[in-house]
Amino acid sequence: MRQRNKPWAREKLANYPQYIIQEPKEQKGKWQVCFGNNRPLHIEIGTGKGRFITGMAKQNPEINYIGIELAESVIVSALDHIIEEELPNVKLMNIDAAELREVFEKGEVDRIYLNFSDPWPKKRHAKRRLTYQTFLSLYEDILPPQGEIHFKTDNQGLFEYSLMSFSQYGMILKYVSLDLHQSDYEGNIMTEYEEKFSNKGSRIFRCEVQYR
Repeated sequence: MRQRNKPWAREKLANYPQYIIQEPKEQKGKWQVCFGNNRPLHIEIGTGKGRFITGMAKQNPEINYIGIELAESVIVSALDHIIEEELPNVKLMNIDAAELREVFEKGEVDRIYLNFSDPWPKKRHAKRRLTYQTFLSLYEDILPPQGEIHFKTDNQGLFEYSLMSFSQYGMILKYVSLDLHQSDYEGNIMTEYEEKFSNKGSRIFRCEVQYR
């Protein structure tokens, strides 16, 4: 979906260094110092407008969270959520997911969330999907052994592709739901996109996978 340009977004992001990581690569290996504690670190890749990451931070104050989003015009909305909630355990980064190795050391991230990623439905664009093997290799490099990815989408084709990709990579499928909102799963935090499309009757697919 094309996002409306917000020419003021960059300046606003620069005005909140307590929430926006201005130089992420300089924090590599020092994220515990950045947060001022040694709590587990979870990241969401493609944080959108921030409803999920702020909801998780409120629900789990004993965990640190980082929301990663490439579009300045989108991440500035996530910043508004954090400012409103005054959450000390969540920060945001305006970077491309392909740069994760330059930002985190091995084992610095304890869990990765992928929520409603771009499905890139054309076969020739498969390498851009965040569950493609090159991204799975990237995530493995920043997670600890047996690190986990939690994945949600409303796109059945992307979900089926991702299950196959996880399996072919040798990952363990710990949890799979073909209709999350009709399941017995507890503690789900919805994204804005999730609420919109589930209200229209779309099924939400979710899985938890683990590296060996």
